[in-house]
Amino acid sequence: MYFSKIWFIYFNLYYSDTDSIYIDRPLNENFISSTILGKMKLENIVDKAIFLSPKVYCLETENKEFIYKVKGLSHEIKLNFEDFIKLLKKDAILKKDQEKFFRSLSKGHIELMNQIYTLQVTDNKRKLIYNKNSKLIGTKPYIIDFYKMINN
Repeated sequence: MYFSKIWFIYFNLYYSDTDSIYIDRPLNENFISSTILGKMKLENIVDKAIFLSPKVYCLETENKEFIYKVKGLSHEIKLNFEDFIKLLKKDAILKKDQEKFFRSLSKGHIELMNQIYTLQVTDNKRKLIYNKNSKLIGTKPYIIDFYKMINN
């Protein structure tokens, strides 16, 4: 197999999920298309962002649009950029009341109940790195080798 051009991409990856990536520079145009299956689609150009954990982040686009995703939190609950900034402080917690549907098989119906949603940064997937002011500044992967964790 012969490739006439090889594309090397050097970028910092800030966040990725099943269908998205957030990087610090534009991708080569050969990788982008809103119509071709398998290529990336440019959704936003972001001025600033906070990625707290998988499926928990906020963005401010170059057009000053505020976008946030918080897995498990109702979309009717409004958050702002300042809420996410506060969560960068070590041991910070944000609590929000929300109504959720719960199934009861024993009662044979669905109930709408009030629930307190607690949002905080956790270290269950990556080691959290704080500066001397207890502000979250990054993460490092855990390295596990045959059932023992290697500190890095």
